[in-house]
Amino acid sequence: MINDQYPKIYLYRRLVQAKLFIDTHYADNIDLDNIADEACFSKFHFIRQFKNIYQKTPHQYLIVVRIEKAMELLKADIPVSEVCYAIGFESLSSFSGLFKRIVGITPSIYLMQHQKIKAQIVNAPLDFIPGCFAEKNGWIKNSNFREPDF
Repeated sequence: MINDQYPKIYLYRRLVQAKLFIDTHYADNIDLDNIADEACFSKFHFIRQFKNIYQKTPHQYLIVVRIEKAMELLKADIPVSEVCYAIGFESLSSFSGLFKRIVGITPSIYLMQHQKIKAQIVNAPLDFIPGCFAEKNGWIKNSNFREPDF
């Protein structure tokens, strides 16, 4: 029984190692050969095994990691062009197009939306705190209605 499980565990460890390699080096100029070498697989066998485990090809996973990191950086008010190059893209237009295809809006609009939300939080912080939490801490009175602003 132990002999039958050892190859699977070994296989999973190598695939996880390749995934962690992508997570760590997403901003570098890595390709399938680099990632497959990290897992010690031929690239075609690696693609099949990676997709079987993670439901994405290594390239699809790399793109997801880059876009998620781009979203974090944009939330931190970093300009779109800096984000583009920081996450490993060489072309601003290809980054913007891919970002829009995955997220649904362009990186510029995403950045503006989060800047607007931050400004709203500064102007009316109680609007972003759950009522039960604010009431528990004595920040608002126990009322179902908000007092009108005069």
